[in-house]
Amino acid sequence: MTTPGSSSSMRNNMLPPGLVSNLQDVLNKKKPNIPPIQQPHDDDNNNNNNKSNNTKVEEDESTVQSSSSSSAADDFDPSKPVIFVTNSEGIASPGLTSLVEALVTEGLYNVAVCAPQLDKSFSGHSFTYQESISVSTAEIKGATAYEVTGTPVDCVSLALSGALFAWSKPLMVIVGVNKGPSCGHDIFSSSAVAGARQALISGVPSLSVSLDWKKSESQESHFKDAVSVCLPLIKAAIRDVEKGAFPKSSSLHITVPTLPTENKGFKLTKQSLWRSKPIWQAIAANRNPSAARFMANQPAMGLQLAQLGRDASAAGAARRLNSQKKSLEIVESVGVSGKVDLTRTVKYFRLEFQDSNQEETDENLDFRALENGFVSVTPISVSQLIEPDIEKAASEWISDAI
Repeated sequence: MTTPGSSSSMRNNMLPPGLVSNLQDVLNKKKPNIPPIQQPHDDDNNNNNNKSNNTKVEEDESTVQSSSSSSAADDFDPSKPVIFVTNSEGIASPGLTSLVEALVTEGLYNVAVCAPQLDKSFSGHSFTYQESISVSTAEIKGATAYEVTGTPVDCVSLALSGALFAWSKPLMVIVGVNKGPSCGHDIFSSSAVAGARQALISGVPSLSVSLDWKKSESQESHFKDAVSVCLPLIKAAIRDVEKGAFPKSSSLHITVPTLPTENKGFKLTKQSLWRSKPIWQAIAANRNPSAARFMANQPAMGLQLAQLGRDASAAGAARRLNSQKKSLEIVESVGVSGKVDLTRTVKYFRLEFQDSNQEETDENLDFRALENGFVSVTPISVSQLIEPDIEKAASEWISDAI
């Protein structure tokens, strides 16, 4: 994946080390005896040389794109359905890799992946609007994969737009396996459920899968166990989508108990009123708050620095800052001009969530089924149906108010 305009924005056409490495790998595979790509010297400022270098860059970038496209085309089997996978924790998360590995091993599907580069949990149904996101190829055995500097909803929307993959529409979208349950009201803030909901909005059947992760009990191997538990249901869903028998008006959210192999079976559940409690912790300012405040208001700059070279110190700093910003709310107001007033007090808070006790006793509620050792399967609808008593109360209030 190339970055538009990157070669023209760098002095003396110096290529990012990562791009050079990728180009060399591609060229070596195509022609083993090709010599290494040489960076131009700093003192080489001749216009003719620059023009020649630019032409070479364009040719090399074209080679990368055509090679990637041909590789994806070689792996694609038109006789098999396309299953699209994403998640909320990121492209390298064990939940996603375990799910993709299981689907690839089946040998029945074309598996396509487009997932966030970083953890985007609790981002809800959010798009990255009026800000560019970058898309890079990713290595996942047996799948065509991309990582995106966006949310799960971005990933699903981009994949279904036709701008990224050769296919027009997948048979099914699966989001998971995600770390932590999404029960009750937490479904509204869950970016995993949001990804599945976005697929449903776009007319594609979907599933989302979560593991009831608990720090004191859970292990990374439990993600593979969760996939094994859910795979029969996933295969049945894919089969029935092909037959036209899968419910068209809802997505299914599957939550696996903390110890997947000890589950008592699947249970159809209802969304409860359960919710986790948000806890905002005040934290100390970093060593250079002025710089942090500047970078916080220049998200595009951090992205550009990272794209110029992953080994550059400025890019490394930008990545570290981005990772530190997870769940971090900077309480600050910036004017239209974007200028930062260094005389103002800035406070820093970090968001955490804490389980809260619930009094609901219905055994068919999502969180109760989990507590009792069942795999909870909750239908998620796009339409928000209003209960009759709420509709009546709202009607009476509006009549009185106006």
